[in-house]
Amino acid sequence: MADINRQWLINGNPRGRALSEDDFKYNEAALEPLVDGQVRVRTQYLSFDPSQKGQMENVSGYASGNEVGDVMGARGIGTVVESRADGIEEGFLVSGPLGWQEFSTHAGRTLEILEDDGFLTAHLGPLGGTGLTAYFGLLRIGRPEPGDTVVVSGAAGAVGSITGQIAKLMGCRAVGTAGGAEKCAWLVDELGYDAAIDYKNEKVKARLRETCPDGINVFFDNVGGPVLNDALAVIAPFARVVICGGISRYEQETLPPGPPNYFNIVFRQATMQGFLLIAYASEFATARKRLRGWIADGKIVYKEDVQEGFENIPATLLRLFSGANKGKQLLKL
Repeated sequence: MADINRQWLINGNPRGRALSEDDFKYNEAALEPLVDGQVRVRTQYLSFDPSQKGQMENVSGYASGNEVGDVMGARGIGTVVESRADGIEEGFLVSGPLGWQEFSTHAGRTLEILEDDGFLTAHLGPLGGTGLTAYFGLLRIGRPEPGDTVVVSGAAGAVGSITGQIAKLMGCRAVGTAGGAEKCAWLVDELGYDAAIDYKNEKVKARLRETCPDGINVFFDNVGGPVLNDALAVIAPFARVVICGGISRYEQETLPPGPPNYFNIVFRQATMQGFLLIAYASEFATARKRLRGWIADGKIVYKEDVQEGFENIPATLLRLFSGANKGKQLLKL
């Protein structure tokens, strides 16, 4: 095993602006000997999520903060290369907060042991935070009922692509918004969405009225901004608006005012609610079992966008904000 650990450190705070590769700095650090209870992991895969930008900005809530000079945080999957922890042996596959580095050191209890059973990288996507976010956000906050129309913004992203499929399993119509004809075709042809709206080339509000003639019963929002405002104009009575993400506002220094159509929440007697995934931690195992069954039965399909190479880690995060990724963004070291 190498004595030097390659790392990417945070080199800037991107609050109010776009991320840049200059916000990260390459570093090499010596590996220290383990103490009792610790495990050393060599990273194989890293997961990328828009919330990592908020993490760099030290935004409280869904993402823990990191300071300039810290190793950039990220969940990942790796192989145990050294262990002084009971119950974890060399060669075990594990997942946990590995960070942007080749090797990471952890208390053994903080890692999840995985099986190499064909679902390995799914633990960073549909069986990880991505799938759990879609599952709890839709089923607990959205509360879909058979026959409802569920609209998902950012539907071709990692969370959105799972959300729409769960909506179909619940007996709902699913409509998604995405950027570009190719992504929209993927939603309909492969994921089973009933309709897709290309927000880059179509008038979203008009298309929502066309595809949701009886209104939107559940709006699962990953985007915010104009798309959220257009959806609020089309909500049905007693609609549920689920606020999962707001990628459209992540690069704005001054937060925008509330959407002009927000008072439709009153007129339609609707609800709008955000959520934090950690609130459902006690139910993760049950949810994963259900998600795994749907995947194994072919009822949920998913796409992974896997980049490669340690040197490409910063550029891979930037893909999320340009819309270059299709499905769950990963990188293989």
